[in-house]
Amino acid sequence: MMTDPIADFLTRVRNSSNSRHRRAVMPSSRAKVALAKILAEEGFISGYSVTADKARPNLIIGMKYSDKGQPVISGIERVSRPGRRTYTGYRNIPLVRSGLGINIVSTPKGVMSGTQARRERVGGEIMCNIW
Repeated sequence: MMTDPIADFLTRVRNSSNSRHRRAVMPSSRAKVALAKILAEEGFISGYSVTADKARPNLIIGMKYSDKGQPVISGIERVSRPGRRTYTGYRNIPLVRSGLGINIVSTPKGVMSGTQARRERVGGEIMCNIW
């Protein structure tokens, strides 16, 4: 049994990126697919897909690297944890690395990036920071 599947997702992405793997494979869930969708929209990963296995679908994430072979994702940190949740209003959503990174926020309107949450004027739980 896994206590924090989001932290597992972030760790697998971080380890795959640092090890220069072409893809990361993990068990799929709606929350993980929502995170992967935001990472793809923001340009941190090349893409994602979900296998069609009914018993245990897997999420496959394509890692993205620069022309020199450096990973696009240089850091990931989990902000809100199961033991300590972090909520904020849309006015107080912090910038990540002075605007060079993003934070992912779980809002009543769904999971979205911090900039999109500010634009739509909705706050929520800050799930993670990525730069």
